[in-house]
Amino acid sequence: MTTSSRAEHFITAAELATLLAGPRPPVVLDVRNQNGVPDGRPEYQAGHIPGAVYVDLPTELQGKPEGFSGARPLPPIGLLQDRARAWGISAGDPVVVYDNVSGTKAGRAWFVLRWAGLRSVRLLDGGYQAWLRGGHPVSTAEPTPVPGDVALSPGHLPVLDADQAAAWAARGELYDARGLGAFADGHIPGAQAAPTTGNLDPDGLLQDEQSLRERFAALGIEGTRLTGVYCGGGVAGAHELAVLASLGLPAALFVGSFSAWSSDPGREIEIGDGATR
Repeated sequence: MTTSSRAEHFITAAELATLLAGPRPPVVLDVRNQNGVPDGRPEYQAGHIPGAVYVDLPTELQGKPEGFSGARPLPPIGLLQDRARAWGISAGDPVVVYDNVSGTKAGRAWFVLRWAGLRSVRLLDGGYQAWLRGGHPVSTAEPTPVPGDVALSPGHLPVLDADQAAAWAARGELYDARGLGAFADGHIPGAQAAPTTGNLDPDGLLQDEQSLRERFAALGIEGTRLTGVYCGGGVAGAHELAVLASLGLPAALFVGSFSAWSSDPGREIEIGDGATR
């Protein structure tokens, strides 16, 4: 990972503060929705990065589940384009996304927007907590963005369906970004555990290059082939993809993830001891 490749996908709080004070500030999106919390807006309204626009992950960064799509299918491109324009994104605008869980939720926005063709989307390293620790200003004012004109199109990042995920797993090249407990409770047969939280240090910041490379090399990820990643519903896995991208390691997301796999009665599930059910 070179400095430039890391900087292509992640930005520090200090760097973001400098850009926000400059002549062309990025569009900043607050993706503060957590598991078990139906709406992150109250936290956003209590304080956020000045100028940040609130984005609701369940309604704006995913489509309607159907069949074996999983809990969070990709959103229809027309709907996503309408929302991106409402957030104030125009052609060529740089975008920064953040959350309050060290980027592990905002990674979904990073993935969806890059999948839709935005070239400059970065995750705030360490999330909102890093911004606060840096002593940067916060705001309770909700901006009214000038509507943008960005044109989006699908397919700019690779994705896997369930059959492809099974094939990757059979080769030992599919990785589960959920926590170890969820992995042990049930996972795609042949998948390897690689919790995305393991990419972070105790402060929630992205680990240094050497540590990350050693971690992925130990898992057999060295960039010679496309790696498959999944999670519960295409959120934590998206964060892991951002980390891999920052290292120049190519990967594809099984967007439906385990929620899609486990909904299909024709798919076997492997539990912690290697048995299947």
